Amino acid sequence: MSQEVPHIHLQDYHEGDEVAKQHLIQTLGDGLCEFGFLTVGGHGVDPGLIQRSYELFQQFFALDEDVKKKYDCVPGNTRGYTPYGREQAKDSDRPDLKEFWHVGQELPTEHPYRVDYPDNVWPNEVPELKDVTLALYRSVERCATTILHALADYFELPHETFAQMAKYGDSILRAIHYPPISSSDKTHRVRAAAHEDINLITLLPQSQGAGLEILTRQGEWLAVNAPEGDLVVDTGDMISRVTNNVIPATTHRVLTPTEEESRSRYSMPFFTHPYANCPLDVMESFTSEANPAKFPPITAREFLQERLREIGL
Repeated sequence: MSQEVPHIHLQDYHEGDEVAKQHLIQTLGDGLCEFGFLTVGGHGVDPGLIQRSYELFQQFFALDEDVKKKYDCVPGNTRGYTPYGREQAKDSDRPDLKEFWHVGQELPTEHPYRVDYPDNVWPNEVPELKDVTLALYRSVERCATTILHALADYFELPHETFAQMAKYGDSILRAIHYPPISSSDKTHRVRAAAHEDINLITLLPQSQGAGLEILTRQGEWLAVNAPEGDLVVDTGDMISRVTNNVIPATTHRVLTPTEEESRSRYSMPFFTHPYANCPLDVMESFTSEANPAKFPPITAREFLQERLREIGL
């Protein structure tokens, strides 16, 4: 079996002929079931918007520590700033070498889900950040919806099966800064320890810096090198749970190549989450008498809170 993360061109889903569309659906489903990872071209997210978002977050992370810590104020760190060294992977004995910023779902006051989500936090020092990152949030969110539609098609489920879980969901755009490796950390080159994502699927606009690796079913680490301009997509614990582990939540990590120890790395994953009270029950179509449900019922909110406690947030 080829040890290379599969690639799809998402535009084929809406604009390709039936052969191209079916090829995309098959490649997407097979790839997520085998690797839990894909690279995605033709996604429709403006590269200029991605680049401008990176520029603005770099401006923020370059601010003095005392300034940044003004925005470390939201319970659970589900919005705003989280300082360097606070988060650690589940079961890891040391924190990740990163700081990050969270942008969450914004809904009208009258929306029934509005009470479930804390307000976003915006830094006064980078006034352009709000409009640019909210535009990026919506664009990547639309891309996630298309992928979830295609995944339902792969399993021959109703078209909205997965997408409706994430509609107005508690999705998070996380801007991450991995600072240069200090002399005291030279023996610890793992910027983000091996972990699985919590959510349904994660979409990663092209990172600025190498180091992302996944653990294959054969137990080997495989570098993920997306073509220029592509997104990387991976599957999380929640989609694994509802599919009874048919789709894996793939273990991945971020290493520091020796040549990049003296440079910062930036990344902006979009964590696609369900709405807070969404049930994460194992779907009947993924169970049988020989393969009963592996997980008890739980809501998305309960599961998220459980996992946040495990990673120090």
